[in-house]
Amino acid sequence: MTTAETSPTSSTPGTPRERALAALRQQAIELPSWAFGNSGTRFKVFGTPGTPRDPFEKVSDAAQVHQYTGVAPRVSLHIPWDLVDDYGKLAAHAADLGVTIGMVNANLFQDDDYKLGSLTHADPRVRAKAVAHHAECVEVMRATGSKELKLWLPDGTNYPGQDDLRERQDRLADSLHQVYALLDDDMRLVLEYKFFEPAFYSTDVPDWGTSLLHCLALGDRAKVVLDTGHHAPGTNIEFIVVQLLRAGRLGAFDFNSRFYADDDLMAGAADPFQLFRIMHEIVGAGALAPGTPSDPGWDPAGPGVNFMLDQCHNVEDKIPGQIRSVTNVQQATAKALLVDRDALRAAQRAGDVLGAHDVLMDAYHTDVRPLLAELRESSGLDPDPMAAFKASGYLQRTAGERIGGTQAGWGA
Repeated sequence: MTTAETSPTSSTPGTPRERALAALRQQAIELPSWAFGNSGTRFKVFGTPGTPRDPFEKVSDAAQVHQYTGVAPRVSLHIPWDLVDDYGKLAAHAADLGVTIGMVNANLFQDDDYKLGSLTHADPRVRAKAVAHHAECVEVMRATGSKELKLWLPDGTNYPGQDDLRERQDRLADSLHQVYALLDDDMRLVLEYKFFEPAFYSTDVPDWGTSLLHCLALGDRAKVVLDTGHHAPGTNIEFIVVQLLRAGRLGAFDFNSRFYADDDLMAGAADPFQLFRIMHEIVGAGALAPGTPSDPGWDPAGPGVNFMLDQCHNVEDKIPGQIRSVTNVQQATAKALLVDRDALRAAQRAGDVLGAHDVLMDAYHTDVRPLLAELRESSGLDPDPMAAFKASGYLQRTAGERIGGTQAGWGA
C-alpha cells in the first residue's frame, strides 16, 4: 500500500472536509483493560467506587467508551491481570457489548523469579519459565480470537558489571525466537522498548533500534511497538515513526502523555502538538487504516499499525479519562488529515521554510471539534461523547452495583 494510494491530497475526490471524514470513519483505537482498574504511582494507588472487580467488568467499562465515541472497538488484555476460567466466555461477553478482544500483553515484571531478568536471565530455568508464560498468552489469544502478542521487557541491570551485556542480548535473541515459534501463522509479535525503568544502568530493549534489530532477526510477523512515554526528553518521536514506517516494522502505538518520564497520562494532555506531528507522519505515510487484526484477510506481516492507549487513571475517573484520550487522538488525526499536502510539498520543494511551516500550523490551529461532532452525528452518536456518557448515569449505577469483592488493579 503506497502513500499515494492512501494519503489524502487535493486530487482525491471530494472536498478536504469530506476526505477527512472518510478517513476518520476508518480510525480504530484499542483500549487497555488495565486502564479501568485501580492504578497510579509507586507511592499510592487510589480506589474509586464502581471500579471493576474482574475482566468481565473491565470489558463492560471499555465498551462504554466505544458506545459513545464509535472508534474504540477492541480491548487489550494483560495476563495474569485478566485471568479468567473461560476465555471464550469473555470473548462472547465482549461481542455482546459490540467490542472484541485485541492484543494480549505478557507480564514479566511481577514475579520474584524475574528480579534479575526474565527472557535475559542467566538461569535457563527462569528463561524457560518466561517463555512458558508466553505460551500461556498464545493460548489466551487462540481462545479469544486475538492476533497480536505484545511483549514489553523490563529486563536490565542497575550496576556496571552486574551482568554481561552482550550475553544478555544473546539470551534475549534465543528466548524471542522460542516465543515467536509459538505463534500461529496468522498471529504476530510486537516488541516494545523503553529507555529506562525499572532498570537504571542498562535496559535490554532500550530503544527502537534494538527492538527493530530483534524483530528483523525474528521474521516478517515481528514488529516494533512505540510508546510515546518511553523516550528521553527532547526525542523526536515522529522521526522514529517515519523510520519504522519506511522499514514496514511499526506494528503498534501506545498513546499517552508525559511531562517527565513514563507518566502514562491521558493522550494529548501534555503536548497535543507532538501528537499532531506524529499523526501527520502517519497520515502522510498512508498508515492510518491499512488493515487491522479484525479485518477479513488481515495480513500479520503487512503494514497494519494498531493504535491503542496505554494509560493509568490515578486521580480522574477512568471511563471519562479514556473517552477524553480517544477524542484527543481523534482531534490530532483530524488536524493531520486537513494538512494541505500539495501546498506543503510545493513549499518544501521551493525551499520556502516559513511557507511550509505555515501550512502545517494552519492545520494544527484549525478547530476540528465541529468536524468530529458531524462525524459522530452521521454515525448516530451524540456529538459530545463526554456529556452523553455523564448523562447516562453509568458511573452512579456501577458504584451502587459493584459492592463487595476485590477491585481490579495492576498488581503492584
